[in-house]
Amino acid sequence: MENKKLIVPDEIVISKIYYIRDQKVMLDSDLAELYGIQTKRLNEQVNRNIDRFPEDFMFRLNEEEFQHLRSQFATSRWGGRRALPLVFTEHGVLMLSSVLNSKQAIEVNIQVMRIFTRIRQMLADNTEIRLEVEKIKNKLDNQDKNMEIVFKYLDELLEKQNQPKPPRKRIGFKPDDL
Repeated sequence: MENKKLIVPDEIVISKIYYIRDQKVMLDSDLAELYGIQTKRLNEQVNRNIDRFPEDFMFRLNEEEFQHLRSQFATSRWGGRRALPLVFTEHGVLMLSSVLNSKQAIEVNIQVMRIFTRIRQMLADNTEIRLEVEKIKNKLDNQDKNMEIVFKYLDELLEKQNQPKPPRKRIGFKPDDL
């Protein structure tokens, strides 16, 4: 197997994945940069093939989302954009590979897909860990309740033991009764 050199370090790709509208997405400008093309060219190809990009593959940020995203960066302007950016979900990024045919775009797309898969696997692993921790917490809670009951009974037994015992009536043959 040929050892391929990565075009872009994984850390850079990962840093360009955002969580917007409960989805992992990438900005058009970031994808264009990774693919080595202008954002304008990427958007032209998307517009020419708009039927391939339903809303669950790609959507345009609203002003509030865009301002929130910009506030996370130190720059005051973001390339003088005239329109709000498009963002692509994992499926949208995958679809981009069918409309962008450069070798770099294809290789970067494969890399991005692998990273999305790794992120999904990490989330699944974390979910399993959270479920296991929850099970352990429930067991400990139950054990705490059981221990409380045991200590309550022990306290009751100790209280009974410390109370003076009333004199018991003797039963059976009593030599004094003769």
